[in-house]
Amino acid sequence: MEATLAALAPQLQLSRPTGPLVPVLPALQDLLPERGLRPGAVVSVTGGGTALLLALAAAATSAGTWCAALGFEGLGLLAAAELGVDLSRLVVVEAPHERWPEVALALADGFGLLLLRGGPPPGPLAERLATVARRSGCAVVVSGGWPGARVRLRVASQSWEGLGSGRGRLRARRVTVVAGGRGAAARERRVGLWLPDAHGAVRLDSAAGPLAPVAAEGRQTSTAAPVPSGRGSLVVV
Repeated sequence: MEATLAALAPQLQLSRPTGPLVPVLPALQDLLPERGLRPGAVVSVTGGGTALLLALAAAATSAGTWCAALGFEGLGLLAAAELGVDLSRLVVVEAPHERWPEVALALADGFGLLLLRGGPPPGPLAERLATVARRSGCAVVVSGGWPGARVRLRVASQSWEGLGSGRGRLRARRVTVVAGGRGAAARERRVGLWLPDAHGAVRLDSAAGPLAPVAAEGRQTSTAAPVPSGRGSLVVV
């Protein structure tokens, strides 16, 4: 893996985000207090498989930012492409569990966007990862809970459309995402999304109404279900 990163280094440096934030699709901007991903600040995603994580990477990769995905063995590249991810800017990395922390640090130092799955590392290492990401200009999105995450996104419910009376194809998925976190993200709000719609686009669900705040006592229990994905993977060991 080290040799691969060394070979990619010149391209990675040229494809860093040019602004203070890593861009996201317009439909996802209301989920984030700054309407983009801030380098060094961890965003955690729970309850909805990998679709929301991949959607968060779509605008960045399309703009030329390199993205690394660590711990997503069997990641469906077809599903990623359909959500808008530029596969020429995506590197899927597999690493032994015991090497996960050091590999995560190396990737945070080399890529503009890092997607992680595998559980949070110990506190000091989590802080080090944030420091490295902030210094190098890398935004971090984690599948699962992460202590101290600046933004927390939770898929509270989802439903698929396209199936008739036991027949048909899954064509579109509606999700409700609850966004919260620390600082500017502390006030929770609920956003309805098509992820994706019948044409493959990620967009706001107009039927869900305007952005809605969430009362502390009104939190829903996740009803998320497994998400079908495409086959294939690009693996760097």
